[in-house]
Order: sequence, then structure tokens, then C-alpha cells
Amino acid sequence: METQEVNVSVFTSVHAAAGSPETRLLSTFKKDTHARKAYLAGREYYSEEGKTFDLRLVRKIKQQLNADPTTRPEYPSSLGLTEFNRRAAEVALGKSSRAIVEDRVLSVQTPGFTAAVRLGAEFLRHWFDVSAAWCGPVYLSSPCDDSLAGIFQAAGIQDIREYYYWDDKQRGVCLDKLLEDLEKAPEQSVVVLSASSHYPTGADLSHNQWAVITKLIMRRRLFPFLLLPPQALRYGDLEREAWPVQYCASQGMELLLAQSFAHCFGLYGEAVGHLLCVLKQNSLLLSVRSQADKIVRSLWAQPSVGGAHVVATVLSNPAHLVEWKEEVKCIVERLMLIREILRERLRLLGTPGCWDHLTQQGGLYCCTGLNGAQVEFLSKRRHVYLLPSGCLNVSAINGRNLDYIAESIHLALTTSLSPCGF
Repeated sequence: METQEVNVSVFTSVHAAAGSPETRLLSTFKKDTHARKAYLAGREYYSEEGKTFDLRLVRKIKQQLNADPTTRPEYPSSLGLTEFNRRAAEVALGKSSRAIVEDRVLSVQTPGFTAAVRLGAEFLRHWFDVSAAWCGPVYLSSPCDDSLAGIFQAAGIQDIREYYYWDDKQRGVCLDKLLEDLEKAPEQSVVVLSASSHYPTGADLSHNQWAVITKLIMRRRLFPFLLLPPQALRYGDLEREAWPVQYCASQGMELLLAQSFAHCFGLYGEAVGHLLCVLKQNSLLLSVRSQADKIVRSLWAQPSVGGAHVVATVLSNPAHLVEWKEEVKCIVERLMLIREILRERLRLLGTPGCWDHLTQQGGLYCCTGLNGAQVEFLSKRRHVYLLPSGCLNVSAINGRNLDYIAESIHLALTTSLSPCGF
């Protein structure tokens, strides 16, 4: 009897966690043996050949760094490389930002975008109320990255709510319902907003809409947590895509910003993220930095430096920056071309509905407006895999599969087995 008890694992009661929709979808796609299958739900940028891209400049800089005899392996500061943090903050806020000039910006390098969100969540939990841990609510867009809720919950913030964002009928952002939801938010609620290239819809707020939303946030005493995951892949310009961040800071708002440099530098395996915190007074910076250092040491101790060195090298060298912008410009132009050709193919096929929203959105992601039955038709009957929300990764469409995908979408809307949502 004692022997049996000794052989029982302490993990016996552990149950397998439910996979995310993306994980389940990818698993189904991999098992599919159809010759024309297409997976359109990934998050990376894929080249015309269907591979994650590799920037020539980044490859060259990596070779130079590896060949530099003065480079020595060493642990970075827990808050990351100083030069990377400085350049990342300038990209987000602008070099002439008052917040930077007045030294009231905390900048932390993180091991990826997810880590930046997690660190921001830890900040909020410990800083909102000095006498007790703050537990929410946090408002996320509907739809949004399905991992966000879990990240905040892992930090101990359990009160997660949604605000209306994408409207299927309008095929765009519905500002009225968004404002209606935020108007009901209690004071000190955190509102998570995409600054550019909203995932998974690709539909972004206009400058006028940002002006209206920021007024509500300030009036209702809410706190903005901004996101910039695939930065630069909408316009090819880091600072242009950070305009909402700069606007909020110019209004005197305190804010958090989570950034990723993985997409725009092709550093998917090196996870280069950044968390920015804009404070109201620089007298708070020292204590806030010390708390950040304490939290980071309990999460990952130090971030890796390889990818951060590459980013800092590009952002600090005008010649490199020009070359980088040229490469990213080609990516942005390809994404827009795919959108235009897909819209034209659907028009020529006589596909029901107006497809102008494909080109009105921008960046890596796109919401087609297809409903659940139509998305299921695509996977079951045509072996084309989209997220359940009908959103897709534009870069996964290429010259080899574009006609097949357009034809599949047309059939999804015209086949009697799939009710038309348009």
C-alpha cells in the first residue's frame, strides 16, 4: 500500500488546459492532407514564398555583431539595454516629447510583447492602490487577442470585461457602442486600446475617434493601456503608427504602452519587446523604476540582448534606418496589393456584398466579415483556415493561393449550405 502511494505522481490531478482557438485551428490544418490547403490564421509576416521573412539589413547587422571582437557575453540590466530602451521610447513618443525631456518616462526591455503586457499588468496590480492589490476591471476590445485576458488573470487581475469594437454590419469600428461601453466603466478601470494594426481585425481608430475616446478616458478617470504589436507594418513608419501614443501623452495622460519589434525586424525567435510608462511627475520615476526592477527580477531576471542590439543599432544609425524603411516599405506595399487584388477578384466573381473594407483596413491583419457558418464552410469544404471571427493574416495570401481563396470565399457566400451574412 505504501509502495503504491510512493509511485503516485504529484501531478496526477493536473488536467490538460483547453487549447486556444488558434492552437486548435493549426492542429487541424497540420492534419489536413489536401493539396490546396491554406492557413490564414498565423501572426507572423509571411513572404510571397510563404516563409517568415528575413530582412537583409538585420542579417547583415547580426553578422557584424557576431564578428565584433570587442563584444563580450554579459548579463544586461534587469530593465534591459539602455540604448534600446532610449530608442524605443523615442519611437513611441517622438524625440522632442515633453515626457522624455522632463524625464518622466520609464522604459523597460522585455522578452517579447506578451511579457510587456504581463509586466504592465503587474504594475497596475501593485500601483493602483498602495494599501491593497488592485484587481480590475480591465476592458478589452471585442474581438481581441484571445491571450490578453489570460495574461492579466495570471497577474492576479480577474475582473476582465469587454467593450464593443468591431461591427460586422458596418464592417468597421463602431464608435458609438464603444463609447457607450466605456461610459459605464467604473473609475480606475483600465482600457486596453490598440494604437495601430488592431489584432485580429486590422481596423484602426481614426485621429478624430482617438480625440473623442481620450476625452472620455480623462473625464471618467480611466487608465489607458496601449498596444503596438506589429508596429510599422501598416504605414511602414514607426513614429506615424505611434501617433495615438504621442497624442495621449500630449494631453497629459499617464499611460502604459506594450510594443513588439519582432514583426518589423523579423526577430520572431528573439522576442524583443518593450514596456513604456509615462508618468505625470518625474519625482515618481525613481521609486517606480525600483519597483519595476523588483518585479522583473521575479519574472525573468534579465531579457536577452541579441535582438535588442540589432534594433538599437538600426534605430541609432540614420543610414541603417533608411535601408530598414525601404525593406519595410516593400512589405507594406505588398500587403496593400494583396488586399486590392483580393477585393478585385471578389468583385469579378460577383461575390455578394461590398468588399471595400478590405482596403480600408491596413497592416498585417484583416476582418473579412464572414460569419461562423461561412468560416466553417471554408475549413470543412475548401481547406482554407481562418480564425472563428472571420479574421485572417493578409500576408499568408500569395500568388499561388489567391485565386483559390477568392473562389472559396465566393462559394462560402453563395452556397445554400452556408447562410449569407451580407
